Amino acid sequence: MYGFERLEVWEKAINFADTVYSFTRDFPSDERFELSNQMRRAAVSISSNIAEGSSQNSRKDFARFLEIATGSLFEVVSQCFISRNQGFLTPEDFEVLYLAAEEQGRMLSDLRRSLLA
Repeated sequence: MYGFERLEVWEKAINFADTVYSFTRDFPSDERFELSNQMRRAAVSISSNIAEGSSQNSRKDFARFLEIATGSLFEVVSQCFISRNQGFLTPEDFEVLYLAAEEQGRMLSDLRRSLLA
């Protein structure tokens, strides 16, 4: 087992990406390689950066990867607003993603802060 697999923040990031994949499955076919693809790639980037960051030699370097993961999270949130406004996400699905993103953001921030303390 790799160290990052023990991190709850990584597990939540995997679940978040699964949720993004699930909700974007119903996007219009002309969005399959556009907005839905961007959302999926950004969502996958969150857990990937947590995993990659955990392999770094210093806490500061790991914290930098968490910053990148947070940027990817914010990217998904912004794309969720566009998706909702375009009618690709229902208000209920938007709310699920938004609340999950808030939790993910808090966890990333807390871990980053603990690494730099």
